[in-house]
Amino acid sequence: MTLAATSPTGAIARKHLPPGRYGLVDLLRSEWTKLRTVRSTMWTLGITIVVGVGVSALATGEARAHWASMAAPTRLGFDPTRISLTPLFFCQLAIGVLGVLVMSAEYGTGTARATFAAAPRRAQVLVAKTAVFGAVALLVSEVTAFLSFLVGQAMLTAPASHASLSTPSALRAVVGTGLYLCVVSLFALGLGTILRHTAGGISAFVGVLLVLPLIVQALPSSIQNATLRFLPARIGVTMMTPASRTPHAFSVWTGFLVLCAYAVAALVVGGVLLVRRDA
Repeated sequence: MTLAATSPTGAIARKHLPPGRYGLVDLLRSEWTKLRTVRSTMWTLGITIVVGVGVSALATGEARAHWASMAAPTRLGFDPTRISLTPLFFCQLAIGVLGVLVMSAEYGTGTARATFAAAPRRAQVLVAKTAVFGAVALLVSEVTAFLSFLVGQAMLTAPASHASLSTPSALRAVVGTGLYLCVVSLFALGLGTILRHTAGGISAFVGVLLVLPLIVQALPSSIQNATLRFLPARIGVTMMTPASRTPHAFSVWTGFLVLCAYAVAALVVGGVLLVRRDA
């Protein structure tokens, strides 16, 4: 037996050695440190906000510039809230890419091995990643939605029609837009966990959001109308629209629950594969 092991100093050192097991709080702190210290996170979140607000300002500014030349039916059907929020479809690509990177980047750089060596409970690691990234994505998505709406409406000066947060269903549409972006990004995190490859995860994410609707639109009308309502893009349009006027679509909150089911399913499948596969 060594002197260090029997001395008071040695006993104190053993007492403060890490036990090799980390609780959920420790993992949450670890994932927060990873997320905020990676340069791509700040760039991607910044792009999400800038693109959302910028494109919204361009769309509403263009509408205001051509308001005088608009036909009367076009003016009557003009939806100032929707024109402020629809450009946020561009944001789903940016924040979705970040969702894929949250998991796939660890496999690309090899840090997944160190993560799972320090925290063998892989399902708990995924829970921590989902909680931290989901909180950040929700905050950024809602900030982007509110800024886009407020900036866009500021561009729609009289005589153009404009809205405020007190306009019927406008607040619901703004909050719904942020929720849509957040859940879509969690779906991307699930895809990144399943595929473990950045290019593959991003390709799958873009395919579900942008390519799949094009394929469905090529189908016969009876199949198309029954299928479109299940697509994330159609759900997003409904959530970004103040009034439920989107044809062949679920109601706002029914569609949101369907979208949440997609995200949960992707994360559960990813979690099962995460536990079963090698790092």
